[in-house]
Amino acid sequence: MPLPPTVADLTSFDLLLSVARLGSVGRAAAAHGISQPAASARLRQLERRLALTLLDRSPRGSTLTETGALVADWARAAVEAADALNAGIAALRASRHSRLTVAASQTVAEYLLPAWLVALHTGSPGLSVTLRALNSTDVAERVLSGEADLGFVEGPSVPPGLDAAVVGADRLTVIVAPGHPWSRRRRGVTAAELAATPLVSREAGSGTRGALEAALGSTPASLLDLSSTTAIKHAVAAGNAPGVVSSLAIVAELAAGTLVAVATPDVPLQRRLHAVWPAGAQLAGPVRDLLSIARRR
Repeated sequence: MPLPPTVADLTSFDLLLSVARLGSVGRAAAAHGISQPAASARLRQLERRLALTLLDRSPRGSTLTETGALVADWARAAVEAADALNAGIAALRASRHSRLTVAASQTVAEYLLPAWLVALHTGSPGLSVTLRALNSTDVAERVLSGEADLGFVEGPSVPPGLDAAVVGADRLTVIVAPGHPWSRRRRGVTAAELAATPLVSREAGSGTRGALEAALGSTPASLLDLSSTTAIKHAVAAGNAPGVVSSLAIVAELAAGTLVAVATPDVPLQRRLHAVWPAGAQLAGPVRDLLSIARRR
């Protein structure tokens, strides 16, 4: 139920307690960071609200009346309880800001977030971070449910219920084993060929799969649906089927010649990477810091 109006303003009671402790309205005003006239006005308002005389006022200063001293004794417990409540809230806020749970799609989790988290830890060495590597659909669910403080997704669109900021760009690349016929294609492959060819690809719900489907305008044929980029690379290198992965994931393999990138001149495989959080939420503490680091880099 709502507090009675006579006791709802604890600030005035706190000021009265300061007068009792310090011996004057002037010293109490200084302790509260307000002027003496402002303190006097606030105490007069308290007296009118209570319909009681709390102070004896004279040219030599103001002292508590017997009634004022009694009210101050009763108010002390309420003011101390408010202080304890504030301290508890501050402790919870500090505890929340000492832990961070991040959910990120595979590409961001494996190839971008490690450097971002190192930079975050440099500025917040006491911070404990938990990282969950998931597909983009699961990332959105974790953020919406409150299981993750911040998410990073790769899909072509931002899931409903989330606010987002662009933190980078990426390009999907078609890869084949060195002996595959496409490895010798100087002009690459067309969108129609790619859509008709069974691929080794990520599972439904992943950002990579969503971006590929958006680029082709259809669901491509699937030979294998795998839940990790590493598994796709191994499957492509060991077999005779093309795959589609992030360009960030194949730098070493292309340099070593274990995989070959295939040109796709008429397939728009560029995509944006997004940070996501619950719509309307005000970001603070390590969540805001990590987002700032991601956007700068």
